[in-house]
Amino acid sequence: MNIAKKALLITCFLSGMILAGCSATPSGEHREDGNQALPVFTQGKTLSAAFTDSRVAGMKGVAENEQLRLFVEDQTGAIAVLIKHTGEIWNSNPLDRDSDSLATGVNKDLLSSQIKIDFYNSFGQINSINSYTDSVAHKQINVTEIPSGISVSYQFGTSAKTAEDLPQMLSKARFEQLSSRLDKSGKRAFLIAYKEDAEKAVYRRNDSALNGLQLERALAALEKSGYTEAELQEDMTELQFTQEKPAARIFQATIEYTLDEDSLVAKIPVSSIRYPEEYPVNTISLLSFFGAGGKDEGGSLFVPDGSGALIHFNNGKTKYPAYQQPVYGSDQTIDRTENAAREQKVRLPVFGIIRESGAFLGIIEQGAAAATIHADIGGRLNSYNYVYPNFYVINKGTVYLDGNGQQRSLPKFQENPMKSDYTIRYAFLSGKQASYQGMAHYYQQYLEKNNGLLKREADDSKVNTPFYLQLVGSISKQKHFVGIPYRALEPLTTFEQAQIIVEQLQQREINDIKLKYAGWFNNGLDHKVMDHMKVDEEIGGSKGLQQFVAFAQSKGISLYPEVAVLTALTGEGFNESDEASRTLREVPATLYPLDRALNRRDGTKSPSYVISPRLVPGYTDSMLKGIRNFQLGGLALQDLADQLNSDFRKNRQIDRTVSETISGEALGKIRDGNLLMMANGGNAYALAYLSDITNAPLSGSGFKLEDEEIPFYQMVIRGFIEYAGAPYNLSAYTNEKQYVLKNLEYGAGVYFEWIYEPNYKVKDSEYDYLYAVNYKLWLDKASDIYHEVNAVLRSVRNERITAHDKLDEGVFKTVYENGIYVIVNYNRTQVTVEGRTVEAESYITGGERS
Repeated sequence: MNIAKKALLITCFLSGMILAGCSATPSGEHREDGNQALPVFTQGKTLSAAFTDSRVAGMKGVAENEQLRLFVEDQTGAIAVLIKHTGEIWNSNPLDRDSDSLATGVNKDLLSSQIKIDFYNSFGQINSINSYTDSVAHKQINVTEIPSGISVSYQFGTSAKTAEDLPQMLSKARFEQLSSRLDKSGKRAFLIAYKEDAEKAVYRRNDSALNGLQLERALAALEKSGYTEAELQEDMTELQFTQEKPAARIFQATIEYTLDEDSLVAKIPVSSIRYPEEYPVNTISLLSFFGAGGKDEGGSLFVPDGSGALIHFNNGKTKYPAYQQPVYGSDQTIDRTENAAREQKVRLPVFGIIRESGAFLGIIEQGAAAATIHADIGGRLNSYNYVYPNFYVINKGTVYLDGNGQQRSLPKFQENPMKSDYTIRYAFLSGKQASYQGMAHYYQQYLEKNNGLLKREADDSKVNTPFYLQLVGSISKQKHFVGIPYRALEPLTTFEQAQIIVEQLQQREINDIKLKYAGWFNNGLDHKVMDHMKVDEEIGGSKGLQQFVAFAQSKGISLYPEVAVLTALTGEGFNESDEASRTLREVPATLYPLDRALNRRDGTKSPSYVISPRLVPGYTDSMLKGIRNFQLGGLALQDLADQLNSDFRKNRQIDRTVSETISGEALGKIRDGNLLMMANGGNAYALAYLSDITNAPLSGSGFKLEDEEIPFYQMVIRGFIEYAGAPYNLSAYTNEKQYVLKNLEYGAGVYFEWIYEPNYKVKDSEYDYLYAVNYKLWLDKASDIYHEVNAVLRSVRNERITAHDKLDEGVFKTVYENGIYVIVNYNRTQVTVEGRTVEAESYITGGERS
């Protein structure tokens, strides 16, 4: 063996040692250690029917309440729910799936599945199994009764060897060496199992021929040849392929179905997900085709993209990607995408299907922070229109190794599985409620019932709709003194200047101002972490803040100084080694600024850092202590209701579901400090704590697959929380008329972001995105926009949206709780609807207060 080959083998061996460490399987009760016997699965007994119904032929009735009946096919795991008062039936799997001519292979099998599991091998490659192909087909399913429902347990896979137990490739020399050890029948089995690639002088495994008896003969021949693990390692090195010795790929998971009033609740206990040490589970999908609409049906899929969107059944858009979005946006310790995402986030953990005969709303009750919503139309992989969530169990990162001039990537897995069960509530709606309007109303009531939304007493002194204003106090900017560069604070809006801006607004009869003040402490807009609090002297210091608080109170201004809790906006004073969340590569999670010209992260600039969730309680306490003496009535939260991140620090992992709990506790502490909270974004777990939301989603992401944007988010929160979208002067709007119409249709407040100083003060700084913020340039336009919006919305302040309809292309009607309605026309031509004319890019109002 030559020196180069020996060196390559040594490198391979060392990489394998590192690989064993990097790809160590997550610990916990959910895996099956390699040195332990795999769990024994007991085939269930035939289930006795509690009742039957001719409308649900072939299924056994297993549970019922006053509104619903639950049925199961205990040999396949398929379920059905019968709505008693309408007779409508919702099936877990399409009834006519066997006749679907479009779906083939695994896509055909998935139509009969209730669970799909994606798992990793030690090389980080994804493989998939499903409950039909890998469980039901082997008669490895067990259905048992539980209170108000049933439990369906599955075992996936068998211990039988497969073609993957044979090496993928053999050199010509190796093939001849092994064949020489075999008798005539063994040689013949080898010739069938491998095809010669004469050009490359190798034999490749012939998977298409390895079935049944031929597979058995090939496996027996390999065993008789005495082929060893060491020889496999040599072949992988020489022929440059990767292959692992297959372990028994046996997995287990359970779905618990229960009826709860008007809903079916489906739950996968995380403790029921069991897997071999060698094959950690990445994601688990639940009821992918529940209620799926066929190719001849009318209806829509509801997805929670931004404010909400509809995808119409069979819309023919198969050339565009299927819908896929993580709930609550990306985890910034995992998503290292260089490009900046411009899509809206999913703020609410919901989805649904609207059919001509009824609808369901899916509510993710447990595991939302680990969920991704998927949706697709018929005509791509199959003939059905469907929407469902899958859930992360184990995440994977990549470690890169350099050795002998070669780079190798190795997988690095999350240490422990998610610490949450995965639960979905399917609420069934009929009649007029079987619509996105009915879904929004149902979810609003659901949140209110479960303390996820709190009705606040209306302030009768506040008769106008709020005007949202963000002021920037100061920024850190590089300056020069006799040619020597240094960084110092650049004041953009002092407290005295803020008072001038407020007074000028009030002179224009804008009185109900909700003022967010950013960049006021700990060194400006990108403030240091809140282990202490010091008001920046450059904008007036503590005395200036106290005077401004007193001024705001005397003028009836709601003041919300802004803080970042989850992000270290600067590395100054922050120990990223100890205090930053770790990625799966076990390096600090960094966030580089956005280069807006290239729409990419700029790695040459100073980064910010994701703060470990374990430090959030301490920083929250420190912040509350630091502001105690200022008598603030409110606080603006930059990230606490907008982001959710993990920490993959070894032996101290905090997954995203735990991080959600920590954020909720921090919000509770702030509320207990008698502070009103304004927040960016407004994720569902934060809604109970907030009085106001800025940068609320007023649209979807505009994915090509989607057909309509809807104000689902607004229909849920209006009447409980006041809100505004992005600041008008920093938004994509080029036409103020369109902005006014959107605010009227969505019931949103007017929002601007300003500074007192001229715009050139931010030029050549890291804050040049504040390119159009000098207040003098916007004051009059802001006044005009506000008064036009306020003339309509002042009559519906704190009123819920009770109806929303598309009357024509570009024409929408919004009805508020007190009976007042507005019809907006986004078109550049006038339209006539409901017997009334609406001018181009204009609106009309009507209705009477109830």
